Amino acid sequence: MLLTTEEVLKFAKDQNVQMVDLKVVDLVGRWHHVTIPASQLNESTFSDGIGIDASSYPGYKKVAAGDMKIIPDSSTCILDPFSELKSLSMICDILEPDGVTPYSRYPRNVARKAEEYLAATQRDIALFSPELEFYIFDDMRYASNVREAFYYVDSIEAFWNTGSGDEPNLGYRFPPKGGYHGIPPADTTFNLRSKMIKLIEEAGIPVKYHHHEVGSAAQVEIEVLHDTLLRSADAVMLMKYFIKNLARQNHKVATFMPKPLYQEAGSGMHVHQYLSDGKISLFYDQGGYAGLSQLALNYIGGLLKHGPALLAFTSPSTNSYKRLIPGFEAPVSLFFAAANRTAAVRIPTYDVNRQRERVEFRPPDSTCNPYLALPAMLMAGLDGIENKIDPTAEKFGPFEIDIAEMEEQQRANIKVLPSSLEDALEALKTDHDFLLKGGVFTKDLIDAWIKYKLEKEVNPLQARPHPYEFELYSDI
Repeated sequence: MLLTTEEVLKFAKDQNVQMVDLKVVDLVGRWHHVTIPASQLNESTFSDGIGIDASSYPGYKKVAAGDMKIIPDSSTCILDPFSELKSLSMICDILEPDGVTPYSRYPRNVARKAEEYLAATQRDIALFSPELEFYIFDDMRYASNVREAFYYVDSIEAFWNTGSGDEPNLGYRFPPKGGYHGIPPADTTFNLRSKMIKLIEEAGIPVKYHHHEVGSAAQVEIEVLHDTLLRSADAVMLMKYFIKNLARQNHKVATFMPKPLYQEAGSGMHVHQYLSDGKISLFYDQGGYAGLSQLALNYIGGLLKHGPALLAFTSPSTNSYKRLIPGFEAPVSLFFAAANRTAAVRIPTYDVNRQRERVEFRPPDSTCNPYLALPAMLMAGLDGIENKIDPTAEKFGPFEIDIAEMEEQQRANIKVLPSSLEDALEALKTDHDFLLKGGVFTKDLIDAWIKYKLEKEVNPLQARPHPYEFELYSDI
């Protein structure tokens, strides 16, 4: 609901709100919150903000300089459906202690700056539509310590439970990688997903559809309609919050890990995107390839040229690269094509029209921080437009066939995506000038991102024995 400060205050009073929950995001992409009683909500909350210690948030300031202020964004006001006491929820921005200067590492500030940069250079708007894929498990256990490392997940839908000792075992399981658009009774989460959609739409996020995905163990997808960059990033955070909490209420667990199951479909967050003048898509040209304008082709050129560096933000977990492997409709190479789901950039051919002509960037997944991933994609696309990058001249396609079916020599000429988070971070180190334009990203933020990912994720994982290594080497 889009509300002014005055309207929020009136709404809180009229609804007899008891608590006000203020949410902020850390550098990595997890929400944190602080809650005040409704009696403390007033106009100064929106002007002076509330002081916090941000030093404990991953990727932010040190303890010696952790004082910051958070300012609620009144336009994000909703009633939290999971609070026992009636609670108003708002997403906040983080400012320096002066209460005026936006904190440069705060990802939501980056998203806002990206929109301002676009407005200053193009006078257009960028519209995004993310597809959230995820698994809904009935059991998830894991441990990683000095003497053990394991994970265990289960789903009543999964093919491996056809022979379980359930009494009675009613069957109705999908085969491996056989769940796409499956229906009840095998699709056991249909009603739960519909409840998720209801909450998402009540929060002002229009949904396109939901359905069962390829993964047999309750892999599902929810896709929302196009919206502006900042609102789309807010929507991703809200959707994940709703999905996880509603799953928990139903004694299940939702995970957005890109690859939680070996030899099953991975979960991505494909991002549809286009530039608009407010009425029609600037990516449309009836006579162009797949209905694309030259502007769109240059935008694609920017996405693909900067693709390796982009993945440091759009596919930012070590687990991301267990999804980006051949054989699972996940992209592994830098090329574009119409309708080809092995392409890094796909042009949906079932919806070619003047209003919604768009491109789909397929490498991202939901371990990304959407406030960084969406701006990074936009900045790459705009760089392609500014420098008139021709994706065909750069040998990015289009290729209309599954590259796995190509001749080896032809396939060898196609540039590939990074095969690990470490490779993507190395690419970002050398290719990030396009992100710095207009001060959208800062060198400090990029350095902090790389440092955090290496020290907290890449290096610790490399230092740990893996369970499969025991199978390989324990008896040598």
